[in-house]
Amino acid sequence: MSSLSLDHQKKELRRLLRAQRAAPLPRHNRQIIQKIFYLLRRLGARRVAAVWPLPGEIDLRPLCFQADRAGYRVLLPEAPPIGQPLHFRFWRPSSPLRQGRFGTSYPAGPREEPDVILVPMLAFDRHGGRIGYGGGYYDRTLDLWSHKPSIGYALAQQEQPLVPMDRFDQRLTYIVTEREIIHPESVDVNYRM
Repeated sequence: MSSLSLDHQKKELRRLLRAQRAAPLPRHNRQIIQKIFYLLRRLGARRVAAVWPLPGEIDLRPLCFQADRAGYRVLLPEAPPIGQPLHFRFWRPSSPLRQGRFGTSYPAGPREEPDVILVPMLAFDRHGGRIGYGGGYYDRTLDLWSHKPSIGYALAQQEQPLVPMDRFDQRLTYIVTEREIIHPESVDVNYRM
């Protein structure tokens, strides 16, 4: 498959997924947060790269407050210019937030390296593939810190049989839905180019 047709396929899938996406129910949000917190404890992570939600996304703000109370260092992403990985800045509940690119919010705290990276997504498959919003920020970030675990989170209904991926797309270490924690095996399913 050519890069152009793969890009078109991903763009069309993003358009369809955005149109179908429904806001998560509060109980689904709680179930996902509970599972993520379980993984954070299991992984022994102390610096957690989370994200303030965009409309329609799973809301990790309760997780951020819970993690802060439990002694974790919560980091939120700042989107740099296109083509660069995300920068993560230290957040506290009292931190004022700045308006970032693409409607995101981030604190003015110092930049820090995360122990684990939480990743929003539009779709995923059981091989750790994901479809994001198309900017490549998380792929560049996960490539930079490939030795760090990543936890993608989404509703179970966002699962796809196979998401199209190219050689720049990064697989997730874990995927959390309201129903389960998925730990994909690193398998070559013959669709990376």
